[in-house]
Amino acid sequence: MRRYFWNLLISLDQFVNTVFNGDPDETISSRVGKHVADGDKSWRYALCKMLHFFDKNHCEKSIEEDEGK
Repeated sequence: MRRYFWNLLISLDQFVNTVFNGDPDETISSRVGKHVADGDKSWRYALCKMLHFFDKNHCEKSIEEDEGK
């Protein structure tokens, strides 16, 4: 049952990313992590810093090189 809810959270994450013109198979953390890795210091950087508080290097660990643009 735990895995089921985890999968639902990931699908919701991907859906929200898609709504904001992202790749349907990529999570928000992956998309934002790529921007930050390229030197983006906008709100994306702040989001990654906030997520880092809960999960060290979350955005960096979430980057999916084979997904997105």
